[in-house]
Amino acid sequence: MTTPRDDYDTPWKDAVTRYFPAFMAFYFPQAHAEIDWSRGHVFLEQELAQVARDAALGKRLADKLVRLTLRDGSAQWLLLHLEVQGRRDPGFAERMFVYNYRIFDHYRQPVASLALLADDSAGWRPDAYAYQRLGCTMGITFPVVKLSDFAGRLEQLPDDPNPFALLTAAQLSARQTKGDAQRRAAEKWRLLTLLFQRQWDRQAIIDLLMVIDWMMRLPMPLERQLRQRIGDMERSRVMPYISSFERIARSDGRKQGRQEGLREGQFLLLTQLLNQRFGPLPAHLAQRLAQGTTEDLSAWSKAFVNATTLDQVFQS
Repeated sequence: MTTPRDDYDTPWKDAVTRYFPAFMAFYFPQAHAEIDWSRGHVFLEQELAQVARDAALGKRLADKLVRLTLRDGSAQWLLLHLEVQGRRDPGFAERMFVYNYRIFDHYRQPVASLALLADDSAGWRPDAYAYQRLGCTMGITFPVVKLSDFAGRLEQLPDDPNPFALLTAAQLSARQTKGDAQRRAAEKWRLLTLLFQRQWDRQAIIDLLMVIDWMMRLPMPLERQLRQRIGDMERSRVMPYISSFERIARSDGRKQGRQEGLREGQFLLLTQLLNQRFGPLPAHLAQRLAQGTTEDLSAWSKAFVNATTLDQVFQS
């Protein structure tokens, strides 16, 4: 029984966008304390995409550029790099430098660069890039946090009230259980059970469930069993959190595994394409996408080809 290929970029991008203050509080508490969160924050997707094109570096799915206000009243642009592909990148520090100075050069805005690394290489912690010529020094140093730093706290993470503690536990567990589907299924069930025990609002539960589900992919037979258990737990608690999971579990008796596999493949591919072109989906569209039939997904995929807005994709 093989486990589907893990995909980390998309769920991390989703979670960071929806719960950015909590993300900063968990991984970069010092920076979080300097930000005036009452003034709000804005993601600058188009500005980052323009800089990526100008720098010929390609768009990283999980990079974020955010405009926010510090407690001293000054405006600030925050460049957040999330390297979550799980491997070392020898050009990472240089890319941090290039992005930073390109944004400053293009928009004349000072930029703070931060990095979260999800690789499992203990000795790799790039936090600076510099060069020196003829007495002139040019470079950058930046704060770095690695998910592997939390490995020693894996058992305590689920007790932390910050949602990113639970997501960190899911990411670390996904790495530890790679190639062991049965163990991953057990760990995924444990984390989801803890998620349902949180006193969070319904939408937050659904959002985080979808992220954990995406992080900890399982072979379809084990996935069906897990979804059935979740549906049973929902009904016993009268907690309608996971309508999409329950719907899939109910449909198993009516559809062949191959049909469900086709629908899931359509769903994952279209979700990735939509996120890459338009950014994270609004909650109501994410829900609609998750509940779409194979016919719906086919129609939306065809509309996507020429669409310039999300409305054009989903107008059918």
